[in-house]
Amino acid sequence: MKKIVVLVIAFATLAGAAIAVAGFNQNFGAHLRGRTEVEMLLPPETFVDVEAALEGAHRAESCIAEERWAQAWGPAGIAYHVASRPFLPGLEAPWIDGWRRRLDDVRLRGLESFAAAGLGLGGPALSQAEDRARMLTELAPYRETGHRILIEALERRGNVAEALRAYERLRVLLREELGIAPSPTLQAAHRRLLQTTAEH
Repeated sequence: MKKIVVLVIAFATLAGAAIAVAGFNQNFGAHLRGRTEVEMLLPPETFVDVEAALEGAHRAESCIAEERWAQAWGPAGIAYHVASRPFLPGLEAPWIDGWRRRLDDVRLRGLESFAAAGLGLGGPALSQAEDRARMLTELAPYRETGHRILIEALERRGNVAEALRAYERLRVLLREELGIAPSPTLQAAHRRLLQTTAEH
């Protein structure tokens, strides 16, 4: 496979991507005909935001798995906020669509880690866990982890009735759209909520 190696001295923003691509084709198009790959070599200090988003999602999930809630906050924020930005707006190509789908997933992973970290921290962070879990259920309604975090955050804030309503919305959604029931974990949470209401 042939390659052409391009040394990039500065690469500060993708805002002018369309102009950059046009200029690149004008200057190098003749040299690229028949080639199947272009490699860009960036200086070591260059910040590549999509790589930071991917790394942030991985680090946040690792911290969540180890119950290091406070340490998950920063990486989750990087993953969510970077992946929420439009990727090469105005440009279309199969590889661009692939990256957009990948970043959509990173955005959800970052948001989920945000919510899980707030739930783990507890106290004042529970309201943030609830807000982010609501966002997650709106963006990915079939992603049960978002519903689980929302239900638990509501329960721990004393809003048991609202937690029951959140479970019921999910149960109806899954039954009507997919013909399935919520996961055993969520069903166990539902039984716990019912027991709580019975005791009061």
